[in-house]
Amino acid sequence: MKQYLDLCSHILENGTVKEDRTGTGTISVFGYQMRYDLQKGFPLMTTKKTALRLIASELVWFLKGDTSLRTLINDRNPIWDEWGFERWVNSDEYNGPDMTDFGRRSLRDEEFERTYKEEMANYKKRIVEDDEFAAKYGDLGPIYGKQWRSWSSGEGVVDQIKQLIDGIKRNPDSRRHIVTAWNPSEVNDMALPPCHALFQFYVADGKLSCQLYQRSADVFLGVPFNIASYALLVHLIAHECNLEVGDFIHTLGDAHIYLNHMEQVKEQLSRTPKKLPTLKLNTEGKSIFDLTYEDISVEGYDPYPKIKAPIAV
Repeated sequence: MKQYLDLCSHILENGTVKEDRTGTGTISVFGYQMRYDLQKGFPLMTTKKTALRLIASELVWFLKGDTSLRTLINDRNPIWDEWGFERWVNSDEYNGPDMTDFGRRSLRDEEFERTYKEEMANYKKRIVEDDEFAAKYGDLGPIYGKQWRSWSSGEGVVDQIKQLIDGIKRNPDSRRHIVTAWNPSEVNDMALPPCHALFQFYVADGKLSCQLYQRSADVFLGVPFNIASYALLVHLIAHECNLEVGDFIHTLGDAHIYLNHMEQVKEQLSRTPKKLPTLKLNTEGKSIFDLTYEDISVEGYDPYPKIKAPIAV
């Protein structure tokens, strides 16, 4: 994962300090590209432990067209909890303790952190147990899964993933193997507008490659997940199309390190990357649309310990 560490160093050496939507502040560069040869191993971060189970669970959720937080909660996947919770505590119906700026406040105030955890636990419990509440405050809006599997157009609904697979099979040399999650007409209804906004597939010599354009990249927390998620997507689409895997090319727009992640990034840069693991898929007799996260695993993964850092909401 030297490519990733080079990105971190590049931002620290060349980045500009900027304000951001969350109020945390970042150091940022604009325009950066990394390339991963998927024949050389699965690019799951080795300089800190990264949870493939969460990555796989989220990707399966996207591929099924799901936008309900209940599914992820039942899968013990907290990736999207804060964005659903934010919608709830900012609603007119919420009458509990003040949760303004809960992400940063919970880091510096132990009493508030306890209150926040209680409110979050109550919120997640209601999502699981109360259908009406889940429908109103547990759906994250028309985010990735909705756009990938049921993009709304004037002529009906478009299943971009099935269209992609059909296109690769029928005309592998096409330059139109594109899926977009950025739907301008619905972006304001999303809990979080898509960061990984558009991707394109390319077939050459029996291998399938993918380039992702990511408009906004949280380099310490988000990008390691994005790399592994799209590498996994390449493997899954390649399986569906009877192709080998090629490269994953990761193109970043605003690539930033949050100012409260600086020490964590420096700790990671002090570590030497280890050998990449091997991806294992239980796909026998299954379409990628039938997989669960339990069908996805890696062998030979020996990372350094995880490094904790706050998420900016």
